[in-house]
Amino acid sequence: MGLVIATTFGLCAWVVLWAIGWNAMDAFLVTSVVITLGAAGRLLNPYLPGRHETDS
Repeated sequence: MGLVIATTFGLCAWVVLWAIGWNAMDAFLVTSVVITLGAAGRLLNPYLPGRHETDS
């Protein structure tokens, strides 16, 4: 769910930044950073302390 929210936020930010005069490529690079951070958080979430299950 967090990745969907990050993607939606990134695309909305891209449209807003493009509308206020940023270059389309620059605004898309900001969007790609937001999406990449969301994907990295999704992938690294199980490896954070307190997030893994112990064998007992």
